[in-house]
Amino acid sequence: MAGELYLSYPSAFLIGILGSTHCLAMCGGISASLSMAMPVGQGFRLRQTLTLLAFNGGRIGSYALIAALVALLSTSAASQWASMGLVLRTLAGLLLIFMGLSMAQWWQGIRYVEKLGAPVWKKLSPLTHKLLPVHNPLQALALGALWGWLPCGLVYSTLGWAALQPTVPSAALTMFFFGLGTLPSMLATGYAARWVRGLQSHRLFRKFSGVMLIVFGVWTLPLTALLGTGGGHQPEPAASQIQDVKAPELFRSLA
Repeated sequence: MAGELYLSYPSAFLIGILGSTHCLAMCGGISASLSMAMPVGQGFRLRQTLTLLAFNGGRIGSYALIAALVALLSTSAASQWASMGLVLRTLAGLLLIFMGLSMAQWWQGIRYVEKLGAPVWKKLSPLTHKLLPVHNPLQALALGALWGWLPCGLVYSTLGWAALQPTVPSAALTMFFFGLGTLPSMLATGYAARWVRGLQSHRLFRKFSGVMLIVFGVWTLPLTALLGTGGGHQPEPAASQIQDVKAPELFRSLA
């Protein structure tokens, strides 16, 4: 069935890894600055590690919270509109395709999507300034929690998938695993910003990541239902009824 589809946690993790280049562009600067602002001395590495983990923990926690809110809205809408599952799948697929095109540097239309979150970020951004410079892990945790609301096409693309999850907790876990996928590059940026940026910005890496996201997006699209073929008389199930985790064989093997 076309509706028996949602993003498995390993696949969400993989999307986070593939999107590392975009993450570095959006959050790499603040991650690197946290390390550079620390005075070098005894216990520097421990303080650096705790600060980076706290910042990224807050960021990933916000992703999970946003996913839970989106899932609550989508399941509520699905209970009133039977075609909601089809709409969500189409949106999720298109966002992943747009993100892939942006990653490969072929088209930057995802920037228009990112502008949707600008009003919220305009309210939260002044709060981040009050937390800088960061002096302790608790401060870093609060900064990361705010930074997780930064308008980001990659986050929005994965949120489209999260909205397809059958339950609110599974939606939150989807974004949690996505956040874990972004963690290695973000931590590495804090330790060796210049080296990581050079690696992740490599042309072949960007092209490969972009193509993989586009493939994932095309696979997501409910093409059979959209084209009206292959049993189009069957209504698309609501998002709350979608079951049976199935990632593409390619991504399952990679994950």
